[in-house]
Amino acid sequence: MNMEPVAQDLNFPTSVTCGDDGAIYIAESGLEFGGAPSGGVVSRIDSRGRTTRLVAGLRAPVNGVTWHEGSLFISEGGNPGRISRLRLPSCEIETVIDGLPGFGNYQTNMTVVGPDRKLYFSQGAMTNSGVIGLDSYDMAWLRAVPHPCDLPGYDVTLTGFNAETADPRIGNGGRAVTGSLSPFGVPVSPGQRVAGRVPCTSSVMRCEVDGSGLELVAWGLRNAYGLQFLPDGRLLATDQGADARGSRPIANCPDFLYHVREGAWYGWPDFFGGRPVTDPMFRPPDAPEPRFLLANHTELPAPERPLLEFDVNSCAAKFAVVPPAIPKYAGDLIIALFGDERPLCGPGGSRVGRKLARLAMGDRSLRAVKAFPFHRPIDVMFEAASNAAYVVDFGEFEIAPEGGVVARAGSGVLWKLPAGFMEV
Repeated sequence: MNMEPVAQDLNFPTSVTCGDDGAIYIAESGLEFGGAPSGGVVSRIDSRGRTTRLVAGLRAPVNGVTWHEGSLFISEGGNPGRISRLRLPSCEIETVIDGLPGFGNYQTNMTVVGPDRKLYFSQGAMTNSGVIGLDSYDMAWLRAVPHPCDLPGYDVTLTGFNAETADPRIGNGGRAVTGSLSPFGVPVSPGQRVAGRVPCTSSVMRCEVDGSGLELVAWGLRNAYGLQFLPDGRLLATDQGADARGSRPIANCPDFLYHVREGAWYGWPDFFGGRPVTDPMFRPPDAPEPRFLLANHTELPAPERPLLEFDVNSCAAKFAVVPPAIPKYAGDLIIALFGDERPLCGPGGSRVGRKLARLAMGDRSLRAVKAFPFHRPIDVMFEAASNAAYVVDFGEFEIAPEGGVVARAGSGVLWKLPAGFMEV
């Protein structure tokens, strides 16, 4: 049972969608790993497998491409973040919304169109756990300190947590004191208030398809990279848990699947999966127990509990709903698990993820599917006309033991999976 390459030699692709015109559209991130050219790309793959580039030079990383009523909505992570609309077949491109938080650990993520015909999208955190640290310098896609701080969606009161960083590359005698939800090198005080705002980080937001009426849906999702509406109208999101790195490391934190409810709080930066960071499970072996950053938990909604927890460092990415035409598994989810980024995001160990999994929605259990030799699966789609399944493989990408990225440009692939791939 073999999978079939539909498009090859792609530079770190992230997203796939299909249109009513029968074509498949794929986005390449524009990240410069392995000498890949800069600037995101969106291409069209017709029914004969021919690929045509539609637009290039997009703000990297491009994290999503979504078909809606003859247009492609493109999520550009960049600095600042932006959502663009590519009108087809003219290929005229226009800005839907600009000025979204950018140049952080995570970015503007994929868009989906809701039952209310509004555009929903997620915005990742600027930091690992609310404090800018030198882990941002160590991450190859940032390579700079400082970068913008996190912006809360709800009004918060700070506990006054500050972290001191010592490094010869920064000023002030090689030392800096950085507070929670604060720019690098700027301390905070107990009781300090930070007003909620829109746009904000660690959130799901929505707007009209023309970009007007931007508003917050929910706050406290660290990095909701995958976002989809179920046929019954519920909005689900994968959320990537915090890492054991930086000035406020969080150990043993799983990834999650959440039901996104309007007005809810998902706990970031003080709760993960509904559990407080003070829980002993989150304490790193070589660092103090994490402390709360927020002092007004009782003024916020109770932290939501997840529908499912994934293995630590699975890096749960995007997912697709199995269509009714496959009745045995209809309504289940096929989820791409990008995999760990050790040693950057945690201590060494066996590899995690780098595969697909099926979530049986009936009992919320995670089931295996057939194993395929993916490098880094990041998106999955069922094509509307044929119900065939496609998987985007980001390509060869690993974190070197001494830091930095080892990656190969042109190693990304769009795969078509064989029928019966869910049968183990």
